[in-house]
Amino acid sequence: MAFSYMPGFGNDFETETLPGSLPQGRNSPQRPAYGLYAEQLSGSPFTAPRGTNERSWLYRIRPSVKHTGRFKAANYPLWKTAPNVGDHELALGQYRWNPVPMPKEPTDFISGMRTITTAGDVLGQSGMAAHVYVANTSMVDDHFFNADGELLVVPQVGALRLVTEMGVIELRPGEIAVLPRGLVFKVELIDSQVRGYVCENYGAKLTLPDRGPIGANCLANPRDFKTPCAWFEEKETPCRLVVKWCGNFHLTEIGHSPLDVVAWHGNYAPYKYDLATFSPVGAILFDHPDPSIFTVLTAPSGEEGTANIDFVIFPPRWLVAEDTFRPPWYHRNIMSEFMGLIHGQYDAKEEGFVPGGISLHNLMLAHGPDAPGFEKASRAELKPVKLDNTMAFMFETRFPQMLTRYGAELETRQDNYIDCWSDLKKRFNGTPEGDWS
Repeated sequence: MAFSYMPGFGNDFETETLPGSLPQGRNSPQRPAYGLYAEQLSGSPFTAPRGTNERSWLYRIRPSVKHTGRFKAANYPLWKTAPNVGDHELALGQYRWNPVPMPKEPTDFISGMRTITTAGDVLGQSGMAAHVYVANTSMVDDHFFNADGELLVVPQVGALRLVTEMGVIELRPGEIAVLPRGLVFKVELIDSQVRGYVCENYGAKLTLPDRGPIGANCLANPRDFKTPCAWFEEKETPCRLVVKWCGNFHLTEIGHSPLDVVAWHGNYAPYKYDLATFSPVGAILFDHPDPSIFTVLTAPSGEEGTANIDFVIFPPRWLVAEDTFRPPWYHRNIMSEFMGLIHGQYDAKEEGFVPGGISLHNLMLAHGPDAPGFEKASRAELKPVKLDNTMAFMFETRFPQMLTRYGAELETRQDNYIDCWSDLKKRFNGTPEGDWS
């Protein structure tokens, strides 16, 4: 089945599956067509400024009050929520992991969520959590919504079908999707097993960064974001709905599918984006710009210019800078960086950082190119070079990222990661030339 999308970021969309099911000129008619119920889904306070006010009107077979019954506790022990402090005994350090292993037992998207770090405080609606998901089973009659935050999904192995109450998103490695806070969905597997990364954003919604002097074009262009057209499921069979609320999980059983929105309009909706459409901007004469130049999406905090979350990518691009050390420089940073690799190599770490892997460099912990990368870049002929067949990304936050016990004890953690800098030599010898022997 082919699913269709509407282009644009933050647009006021309208879409219907049945002709005339979307009211015109009003939001809540006395008797909506087809016997549907009108319902508003709000993603912001009612009185938020126009530029940040988000809501959608849904026209559905049953109102959402019919999609929950009595709740009982559910348990997903590997999905953690901030604050999650003192969860392990591992000392402070820079960390790196090989890929999280695929499960051997039947595992769906929700039960396959493995939290690596948490940051901030979900009750204060600030911070985030960084997860890896692994799954080999579709959610058939199980559904989920997250009251704690929106989910940024970054596939690394295998394709997914995100079946939401507002439409269907098919998602493959190289694409990302954002599922708003409170949106009901289930995840079907297109491939037999899948793995990827998820950023759970507790704070203000992800949006496009301001371009400043760059102007109106480049980076992530709004027209390349795709929001699904309406789609609904009329299924009268036993279903379950799991809710994540303030770090706890709650389960309710219902007699029908909750994915029953026949038409909707508004600006609070899921979307996807193809990372290959990102138009990078960089140095065309000398020096390496700050990695923030590669920001796709940002979630602002209360402090101007200091993000709750930045989602940054390192895509294929040309390197042309003269008399310049071209990989990212060594640095210490007030932001905390969770990195993943979707495919290919990362130019600052050509060895050891593999597709599906993870690295964590917390605030003010030094990091940068490994010793072989430094040697190669320091001696390279500075001709135009294209970095190709690569896609790395970063979940960056103003908060320290607290490692979970699962992450600390994961068998794929590289105990020798710190040694990647051990062969960096002292080059200073008191002369302007230094010692490059």
